[in-house]
Amino acid sequence: MTEDGKKVEKTEAEWRAELTPEQYRILRQHGTERAFAGELLGRKEPGTYRCAACGQVLFRSDTKYDSGSGWPSFYAPAAAEAVEAKEDRSLGMQRTEVLCSRCDSHLGHVFPDGPRPTGLRYCVNSASLEFDPES
Repeated sequence: MTEDGKKVEKTEAEWRAELTPEQYRILRQHGTERAFAGELLGRKEPGTYRCAACGQVLFRSDTKYDSGSGWPSFYAPAAAEAVEAKEDRSLGMQRTEVLCSRCDSHLGHVFPDGPRPTGLRYCVNSASLEFDPES
């Protein structure tokens, strides 16, 4: 939500102008980057991961882990209200899509095969995130 509690709403032309073509394909058209190709996959230093579309804090480095899936994985969002889950039956599969709660951008999917304490694996596209290292 914005400071006044409203969702970020922009036209597709505005999103296209603000995002790279790859970010637009993933965030706005629900695309997926190739496994093991994202620049944030191997990042290990402390910091915060924000939505590349609206800047909302989504994940923290202390919940990131190597799932072996090929995408950055987290076992919990920075705050429960930072992400929204939605049923995804595309590509002949049944999955749970993860969206930024502030701008409805596609982040990736969440699966019930993660580590403790949540047992969840938020499998997120690098292109949907921006990383802020801890200072």
